[in-house]
Amino acid sequence: MYAVIQTGGKQVRVATGDVVRIERVSGESLKKGDELTVTEVLAVGENETLSLGKPFVEGASVKATVVREVRSPKVLAFKKKRRKTFRRLHGHRQNLLEIRIQAIQA
Repeated sequence: MYAVIQTGGKQVRVATGDVVRIERVSGESLKKGDELTVTEVLAVGENETLSLGKPFVEGASVKATVVREVRSPKVLAFKKKRRKTFRRLHGHRQNLLEIRIQAIQA
């Protein structure tokens, strides 16, 4: 069984036992071993069947456990104007949660 969930403005295809990285959930301080329930399930499928939501599948949820907090690789934004000695370098690292999918309930 697999599901497509929406979290952090992104869509992720998950199955039971998968370990995925999602953007850190704002407003909640989650530690290693905490449980997380995602209710924004866009689709649930098993073998040949697929049920799509409008926009979310009613009654579907995905339970996950937090494995650890990580940070993504640094993304650099560089601005330059030629012949003007104008240069700006700005770096960004996104905070991520690594989660393990425990169960998919349809």
